Formats: sequence, structure tokens, C-alpha cells
Amino acid sequence: MWPIYAGGFLGPFGGIMVTPMLPEVAAGLHSSVDAVARSMTAYLVPFAGLMVVSGTLAEHVGRRRSVRVAYLVYAAASVLCLAAPGIVPFLAGRSIQGAANAFTTPLLVAALSEVVAAERLGGALGRFSSLQGAGVSFAPLVVGVLAAVEWRAAFLASAAVGLLLAFVPPPDAVPLDAGPAGAERSRWRLLLNRRLAFTCAVALLSYLTTSGLMLLSTLRASDDFGLGPDARGLVMAAFGLCGMATGWFVGRGLDRLGWRPFGLVSLVSLALAVVLAGLAPAAGWLAATVGLAGVAGTAVRVVVNSLATGSTPGNRGGASSMALAWLFLGGALAPLVLLPVYRAAPDAALPAAALGALAAAALMAVPRRRRTIPRRSPRP
Repeated sequence: MWPIYAGGFLGPFGGIMVTPMLPEVAAGLHSSVDAVARSMTAYLVPFAGLMVVSGTLAEHVGRRRSVRVAYLVYAAASVLCLAAPGIVPFLAGRSIQGAANAFTTPLLVAALSEVVAAERLGGALGRFSSLQGAGVSFAPLVVGVLAAVEWRAAFLASAAVGLLLAFVPPPDAVPLDAGPAGAERSRWRLLLNRRLAFTCAVALLSYLTTSGLMLLSTLRASDDFGLGPDARGLVMAAFGLCGMATGWFVGRGLDRLGWRPFGLVSLVSLALAVVLAGLAPAAGWLAATVGLAGVAGTAVRVVVNSLATGSTPGNRGGASSMALAWLFLGGALAPLVLLPVYRAAPDAALPAAALGALAAAALMAVPRRRRTIPRRSPRP
């Protein structure tokens, strides 16, 4: 199991690893901080864009082979970043990193759903989500220590981990006995089902709230409490740290309660924590509410991953990657939707962000229609 969990840590870590060392990278590449900051966009655009199709393509080629190649490409891209003589090859390396990671995260979730028994899947997904939170929380600390010596060492470590994980890829998908009728349906067509569409909607709405919380809480920490960048970083780290500490426990809640009750509690709790973040009277209270949101946000991620892999047994990787693509779309929409609200009415911004999670909860509360099989009339 440890290679799957380690891959869950590496994905978010790779996405955020440049942020703590922007000045050092800019100086090393003889460029500007703004130019280096664009490496976040260079990473996320191919990552989110390819996520729509990566899972299905990889399941077609073979999950084990695809993940191994993706890790090798990720390691090579990390070497390109550390050896880059200027900003252009550095940005190219970051783009390749993002593209490679699009072929790891959804397939790891799909593999997890097959190698773990159904009654323990929630706990496993919770642990996976907690390590994703750990990747976000510990990136500033780990990268900061390495960058204090030499910023290129951070990419050397990233390449080494990617190379190591390439030797322990997840197992291939379990073949299903679909029969002649099922064999005619393509993996793409399998994704056209109501449960996956429902999951994608929940993913988008919930992550709109989560990303809005992180963005608006950072602004509030600066504007209302006068915190500097280091203190703001500690406030935001509460999200990932609390999610990491409680991931397994909240995942077990899914196993015990079922996805609908657990999902409703998680989404309403997330919305409540976001509203409380807007009412926090001091920086310490703000950090506490961000931590509560981290617990609820991890629980919501567990629900989304569980619903996605369960929606399409014949293409778990494709379903997982589709749900994650919509999740990151929700994150991309957060600044566009919520920053204008913050500029016009700062006190209303965080309650407005909570509406995404409440909308997802309302969607989840609607009972699913069940197919009814007409009874046959008795023979005379």
C-alpha cells in the first residue's frame, strides 16, 4: 500500500513546491519572481486539462505501465527543472511535471478502490486524502529547508522519489466479465452515467467552497489581522495538517454511515466552518476554523473519490480522473466568482463561498430515482 500513499503525497507536493522558493529560483535563473510564479500555471493547466482523458487512456494502455511511464517522465521533468539554464526550459519542465502527474493521481485512486476490501475502503481513501493534504502542508517546510542550501536540490529530491515509485507501480485493473453486449461499449461510453455526473457536480461545488476558503482567508489574515506571509502560511497550513491528522478516522465514518449521510454531514460541516472563518474575531480563531474546514474538506474528498470509482466499475481510472478534473475546475472558478464579492462586500465573501458546499449538500439530499421492474401478469 505504501507506494500508492506515497504517490498521493507526491502529486500535491510537486504542484506547490516552487511557491516557497520563488526568490531563490528567480535569482538562480536570472529571471523575475513573477515569471517564476507562472510555473504554477504551467504545472496546473496540463495537469487539469489532461485529467479529463488521462484515466481512460491509461486504463486502455494498462494502469501499471501508464503509471510507471508517468513517474519516469515526472523524474525526467524534475531533472530538466534542476538543470534549466533559464526560465523557458524551467517552465517547460514544470509543464511536463503537471502532464505526468495527470496520469498518476486518478489511477492511484482507482487502484486503491480495487486492492482494499469494500468495508475498509473509506478508511483507505481517508488516509490517501490525508497524505495529499500532507503534501500541501509540508511542501513549504521541506522545500524551504532544501532551498536554504540550494533550490535545485528540491527538484533532485523530487526526481529521486519519482524514480523510486516507478519501480513499484499499482496493479493493473481487475478485468470484468462484461459479456458480448458490454464488450461493444467503449470505455468512454461507460463514463456517460448519472452517478458520475452527480459526482462531478458535487466535486465542482465543494471545491469551489474549499478554494474560496483558502483564498479569502489569506486575504482576511492580511487585511483584517495584518499578518505577514510567514504567519499567513501557518494559518493556511492548519487546513492540510488537520486533514492529515484525521483522514483515516473520517474515512472510517464513510464505511460506517454510508456515502449519503456521511456526505451530507461533511458538506454542511464544510459550509459551517467557512462561515465561521468569516466571523473569526482574531487570527487564532481564523486558524482554528480553517483547521475545521480541513477536516470537513478531507471528508468531502473521500466521498468524491469513493463515488467516482464506484460509479464506473469498468473504467475506474477514467471516472476518477473525470471527477478530479471537475474538482480542479471548481478551484479555478473560485477567484473569478468570489474575488469580486470580496472587493464589493468583504464580510459577505466567505458566506458566499459556503454556498457551493450547501448547493452540493442539497444535490446530495435529493433521493435517487430507482428503476422499477414491471411485474409480469400471472399466466392463466
